[in-house]
Amino acid sequence: MKLVYRCSLLAFASFLLLAQNPNIKRTIVQKHDLSTPGHEVNMAVVEIAPGAFAGRHTHPGEEISYVLEGQMEVLIEGQATIKAKAGESFFVPAGAKHDAHNVGSTPVKLVGVYIIESGKPLATPAPQ
Repeated sequence: MKLVYRCSLLAFASFLLLAQNPNIKRTIVQKHDLSTPGHEVNMAVVEIAPGAFAGRHTHPGEEISYVLEGQMEVLIEGQATIKAKAGESFFVPAGAKHDAHNVGSTPVKLVGVYIIESGKPLATPAPQ
């Protein structure tokens, strides 16, 4: 019971920290358990305001995203900057500290697919 409470508290705290960034909006459109035990998939429409950063964070699994509108840079610690625009996709490895920067003057809109460990928060803020 104590572990479930801690996990729920951690998930809520992570949600609040990311929710405080008005420059990014994640709308979950699907969430399902996978056939791989202990894993789930979350699909979200993600919007990032013009010129804004999403905020440095991690995911407890892989992120595969497809850019619908706009242009952005994905800044993954230890890797070269990924430049992506409408019609392109990118991959973020599990646990990688990363940020997304809208480098354009219009909102970035993308579809993000997150294959994560069940019961863990979708995203957790990462220190600079």
